Amino acid sequence: MNIAFLCIAFACALPLLLTLVAKSGGSHKGHPYDNREPRVWLSDLSGWPRRANAAQQNSWEALPIFIAGVLMATHANVPQATLDFWAIWFIVARVLYAILYIANCSGLRSLVWSLALAAPLRLMIAAI
Repeated sequence: MNIAFLCIAFACALPLLLTLVAKSGGSHKGHPYDNREPRVWLSDLSGWPRRANAAQQNSWEALPIFIAGVLMATHANVPQATLDFWAIWFIVARVLYAILYIANCSGLRSLVWSLALAAPLRLMIAAI
């Protein structure tokens, strides 16, 4: 079983889960989620649902570099234990990042964002 590839699958699911969190806790002008204009509805949220949506958007932005790091390291035959370690590191950091974002802990959130970014960068360096 390739743990790093499972981490890619989880990283792809994370933004979808965060979208559900944002939609479940929000209302716009007293109305629950409206699928006719979801982006407008989500952009008008406030509080923790708005932050959950922002965490969702940032999760999409982090996804390509993570996938690239895992694929580069796989192609370069980086040892599987190293690959799995950094893939798990990324997932743990990204989940913690989302929790801190929703909880409005901006300083600590930024630190964890940096720690998450270190994982795919480390994999890319190992692949070179």
